[in-house]
Amino acid sequence: MSNTIIDTNFNFPGQKKVYKGKVREVYYIDDDLLVMIATDRLSAFDVVMPKGIPFKGQILNQIATKMMKASEDLVPNWLIAAPDPNVAVGHLCDPFKVEMVIRGYLSGHAAREYKLGKRQLCGVSMPDGMKENDKFSEPIITPATKAEQGDHDEDISREDILKRGIVSKEDYEILEDYTRKLFQRGSEIAASRGLILVDTKYEFGKTKEGKIVLIDEIHTPDSSRYFYADGYQERQDKGEAQKQLSKEFVRQWLISNGFQGLEGQVVPFMSDGYITTVSERYIELYENITGETFKKADVSDIQERIEKNVNAYLEAH
Repeated sequence: MSNTIIDTNFNFPGQKKVYKGKVREVYYIDDDLLVMIATDRLSAFDVVMPKGIPFKGQILNQIATKMMKASEDLVPNWLIAAPDPNVAVGHLCDPFKVEMVIRGYLSGHAAREYKLGKRQLCGVSMPDGMKENDKFSEPIITPATKAEQGDHDEDISREDILKRGIVSKEDYEILEDYTRKLFQRGSEIAASRGLILVDTKYEFGKTKEGKIVLIDEIHTPDSSRYFYADGYQERQDKGEAQKQLSKEFVRQWLISNGFQGLEGQVVPFMSDGYITTVSERYIELYENITGETFKKADVSDIQERIEKNVNAYLEAH
């Protein structure tokens, strides 16, 4: 398990500052580039787990870059290049302080709220009589405010976003339009692979020129939930759990072991065997969603590999 990347401390040419998120580490280069490194850290319930997941960063980065390229005809994005399996380089953007969450099905957080008797989520009505994992008649957008490090993201309505001036009405309408277009494209790609894109989140920012672009990751198992399409309806009719490919299986394992990120709770011990199964599930999702065999990168010295590849890219550009 030692061949994972949990933390980085690089000093690239032109580096101005570093931001460390739950999973990604972002290096600001000069005043126009970002070098985003996807680590092997695993976050659930906004808590970073103590052990890394082999190849997780590579998987997240490669799915995200493939999905951005597959949707750039619809929505412009921040990506310029991927000089290393774990690295994306893109335009420096000013991020919007909201995450655009879109849900095609009553699953995850929405289902948990629904079970509590709530019929509104982020100001959007959810009809009575739904079962967990039922499809909404139309996808619903349920935004969340971007939390500062360590805090939980919070649900917020469109009305509150506009009232509090977090995003202007003009910009927000573009974010909604882009969110629906990306979800439609992601759903089509998933369907072509025998999967259902259940829900996902998108993040957007503005370039120095004022252009709104998609940033961060897209359609990865960390930002999205997928079901297998085959047998979906049969499982719903029988009231059975859906077979899914997402990080939800980790959340369910944590819940069953008494952890939901609440105060006083301790992260349960993750054996090497369990870590291996998580890694295998991530590889399975990669192969299902991309339709390609996963090629494991050389992990004999991940830090050295990333440093060499990023430096070579920056020197050439």
